[in-house]
Amino acid sequence: MATTLDLALLYLLAAVVGVVVCRSLKLPPMLGYLAVGVVIGPNALALAKDTAGIRYLAEFGVVFLMFVIGLEFSLPRLRAMRREVFGLGLSQVVLTMLAVFVGNAGLSLALGWLGYRWGIGWASALALGAALAMSSTAIVVKLMAERLELESEHGRRVMGVLLFQDLAVVPLLVIIPALGGIADGEPLAGWLRTLGLATLKGAVLLAIVISIGPRIMRSWLTLVARRKSEELFMLNLLLITLGLAWLTEHAGLSLALGAFVAGMLVAETEYQHQVEADIRPFQDVLLGLFFITIGMKLDWRIVLESWPQVLLLTTLPVLFKAVTITGLARLFGAPLGTAMRTGLYLAQAGEFGFVLLRLAHENGLMGEQLRSPVLASMILSMLATPLIIQWSERIVLKLAANDWLLQSVAMTTIARRTINTSGHVIICGYGRSGQSVSRVLEAEKVQHIALDLDPDRVRLAAAAGHAVVFGDAARLQSLMAAGLGRASAVVVSYHNIHSALKILQLVRQHAPKVPVIVRALDDANLERLRAAGAAEVVPEAIEGSLMLASQALALTGVPIRRIMRRVRAHREARYRLLRGYFHGATDESLDEAQQERLHTVILTRDAACVGRRVDELPLADLEVTPVSLRLAAGQVVPPAGDRVLGADDALVLSGSPDDLARAETRLLRG
Repeated sequence: MATTLDLALLYLLAAVVGVVVCRSLKLPPMLGYLAVGVVIGPNALALAKDTAGIRYLAEFGVVFLMFVIGLEFSLPRLRAMRREVFGLGLSQVVLTMLAVFVGNAGLSLALGWLGYRWGIGWASALALGAALAMSSTAIVVKLMAERLELESEHGRRVMGVLLFQDLAVVPLLVIIPALGGIADGEPLAGWLRTLGLATLKGAVLLAIVISIGPRIMRSWLTLVARRKSEELFMLNLLLITLGLAWLTEHAGLSLALGAFVAGMLVAETEYQHQVEADIRPFQDVLLGLFFITIGMKLDWRIVLESWPQVLLLTTLPVLFKAVTITGLARLFGAPLGTAMRTGLYLAQAGEFGFVLLRLAHENGLMGEQLRSPVLASMILSMLATPLIIQWSERIVLKLAANDWLLQSVAMTTIARRTINTSGHVIICGYGRSGQSVSRVLEAEKVQHIALDLDPDRVRLAAAAGHAVVFGDAARLQSLMAAGLGRASAVVVSYHNIHSALKILQLVRQHAPKVPVIVRALDDANLERLRAAGAAEVVPEAIEGSLMLASQALALTGVPIRRIMRRVRAHREARYRLLRGYFHGATDESLDEAQQERLHTVILTRDAACVGRRVDELPLADLEVTPVSLRLAAGQVVPPAGDRVLGADDALVLSGSPDDLARAETRLLRG
């Protein structure tokens, strides 16, 4: 007989295997948890049993997930997205539940005429509709983040619907247990009394929390934080979350509702972001355990016996949600292409659907013969989500004739701004960093164009006369329309490693001579970005530390000129391209004319040094130092001594003007 430790090790091993496989296939870890749960469950290999203790522990994963949702719940955010949340989101959830309810009634009536009995009542149909109305926040948000679509037109609508679905879980956690009374034969008046009592409890609890909770929470967390103990802060955080969950459960509500309330309270304090970072490991691990237990409930024998029903339950809800959300998005003013993308992204089932499905089963609203096919169909729809999103662009372009035209108009708008320019800078992203780069370029009269996906930011900045257009910098069409082939440089102003690597790949393939400067948070991905072709990587951590050090030196009385020399020395040691500077026509003073500078030598095919190693170059008697080497393919590499120079490579040298001139002559002519 397996002990508790045996089961714990088995679950951990299964979770590790599932996550590794999904990471290798670039799929969300949640799918791995579900898959290994099916494999080790009592209906497959029977390596583990779905015990009450494991189920209760797994429910803590849902508790912490609801806590994080409560942390993200804010009235300003809801007001900003009220059209997407309470318009599109509310309509989608209500229509999906109504469609399942009406479809069940129609099926029951039709089968009744034929002499058959359909064994699901209206209360069960509402619970099933609630479960099918949910979409997967974890999968969709991850995929949109990787595709840089969170700020796009359809991304904002998708996030609005997902936010309402998360909020809708709170009342559904109260309503579904009350619906269970109908299945037990409770009179309608008794059911309404039960539902009203549960609603009253929830309303009173929320009223108390909103009125006095934030002040108590802020004071308590401040008191704990002053003790400067991470362990004490974490213990209090767990106590608050699980304590409120325990309180709501004993009040006849649910654990998840109490956790949501706890998250709302913490969200009103200045500790919100620290708490979210601290609680994330608990949420991820326990939520993984929850999904394993969900997978263990899947009985593949019932699925095989009723495969037509599984197929029907997989395709119909996906198609219905895709079409319904597309139509609703159109009603709320979205173009057809944007509406279709929104519908395709939200067509699958969601993690909260599993929570509601289990709650319906525990309250007698759904028998095993129906639950297993529904569970299988939900898992299959989630497995299909990455493929649906990957193919969404092709589907939209094939079905929405005007979307291609709108994209062409957008590309034309970008191209019109740059059609007569060359040697300009393309700024990818127009947030704070992008706008700062733009101001500096504007002050030096350097032509530039910025691409950004935030429509509100683009509209306001363009109206103010800024050189910014709506476009996805990680798409080749946008970069080419912005004049990539004629640009002098590309600046990636936001710190997103996946986007930066994609832009570097596109530039290397289509404009290898154009240098790319990438912003990063720290040095973690420095070599990876350089290997991908970045001319320079600017980590914020290093720049921030230099500014902190310079301010500290100034306050201790160190002369300003010495501070500037020290900061410049650190920068020159860190950045290859700052070891000197490129001389221009405006550098006309005598001092500037004799200063050390940078100079780029393009090695033509007949250059004398082509085929020779860097340490064999005839530069020993000159005060010239190789700084960097841009290969013909566009990759920037250090000029190591054993590096062999090739045709069309660009060698950046640092030295005095006279020595640089001699060096160029020797390199090209011998």
